[in-house]
Amino acid sequence: MRSSALSAEHSFDRATATGPALPTRLRPADLLRLTDEGAVGVLAGTYDHLLPEGGIWPTDERWAARLHADDEVDIWLISWTPGKSTELHDHAGSLGALTVLSGALSEYRWTGTQLRRRTLSAGDQASFPIGWVHDVVRAPVNAVTDSGTGESVGPLDPTLSVHAYSPPLSAMSYYEVTGHGTIRRTKTVLTDQPEGDL
Repeated sequence: MRSSALSAEHSFDRATATGPALPTRLRPADLLRLTDEGAVGVLAGTYDHLLPEGGIWPTDERWAARLHADDEVDIWLISWTPGKSTELHDHAGSLGALTVLSGALSEYRWTGTQLRRRTLSAGDQASFPIGWVHDVVRAPVNAVTDSGTGESVGPLDPTLSVHAYSPPLSAMSYYEVTGHGTIRRTKTVLTDQPEGDL
């Protein structure tokens, strides 16, 4: 009930522009659908021509391939390696979403007063509104458990996720947590690369 009240409160008629202007016509639900479709395409072999040569995934650095690009949205496949975080960042004026394809990711999101951690396992999805500040890293082995058995399953190799950004990424800002319980922007970079420099 609460979510429908929030939806009604924030809805608007684009034709009459009676609400806040959005940078894209796509909504978070649209981006989630696109990342899910991208994940299905990866599993079906549609993008095999974009995968690392010989099927050997990088083990030292994150790797990414653009699955789709147009004026409205970019869709990426990202491979994650242990210990390589994206650093605390936002996506500037772009909305974002992801679907975890294999393995698991830990996301550390700034709540306004602290960093909150969540683990996203294979099949999980998340969306990111404008202003979302987070750090993403491959989840440690002991952080991932099978929901049915409770046993540790650990990230699979490779750990993969599909991301969508609308409008396509053009800039990202990076942050650090201060000793006063706030965050401070350390730099802003122009980029079209997903989830930080690869």
